[in-house]
Amino acid sequence: MAEPTQLAEIVSLTTLTPHTTELVLRPTEYALSFKPGQWISLQLLIGDHPPLNRAYSLAEPPTSSGHLTLVFDHVPGGKGSGYLSSLKSGDRIPLSGPYGHFVLPEQEAQHLLLIGRYSGLVPLRCMIRALAQHNSLPATTLIAQAPTAAEQLYHEEFMALAATHSHFRYLPFVSEAPENEAGTVDVIKEIAGNGRQVTPMIAGIKSFARPLRALLMEMGFDRREVKLETYD
Repeated sequence: MAEPTQLAEIVSLTTLTPHTTELVLRPTEYALSFKPGQWISLQLLIGDHPPLNRAYSLAEPPTSSGHLTLVFDHVPGGKGSGYLSSLKSGDRIPLSGPYGHFVLPEQEAQHLLLIGRYSGLVPLRCMIRALAQHNSLPATTLIAQAPTAAEQLYHEEFMALAATHSHFRYLPFVSEAPENEAGTVDVIKEIAGNGRQVTPMIAGIKSFARPLRALLMEMGFDRREVKLETYD
């Protein structure tokens, strides 16, 4: 059951890329218990009929401090991102959660195939960090698609992880349009083909994620075997 609404205090706002910002919150009443991959809802006190509810995936696994780390991208003219950008440390904002079923399988996967585009990488990064912290990262391939080279979220972090974990493969792609990125499709066919035991998880905008799920289904995966987290 999701937790009721409580206030959270802003700890920091940090620029990650030219169009994304990391937001760290501290719940003021009680720590949230959540699974990597889940999201929380912020109740933004703006708009014609406030609050304006916005969902944000958690970028960091649970910590002893209880801090919650989110990432938001700056949408031109976006009410939500514009409001969040105007806040400062010490400001408070209502939140509720956690929500969502986009979480790691209960049984350890033989091979995790994680596919994300832009801010869709946030819940996948949370999963990867949680597994790495507990030395339980299985054979994993991360396909990370970004609209531009400057907007590659966590690029250096994933590069470093791949350099120190031989079973972690990081494959970044840059593509302005999310649809039919040839490199992404080719890698999926390489890894998930030939009856290999793969657990695919895809996160990103619908025009990116849904065609890739359809591709995997054409390759023989059941719809329920392909975990999906989408947004508009």
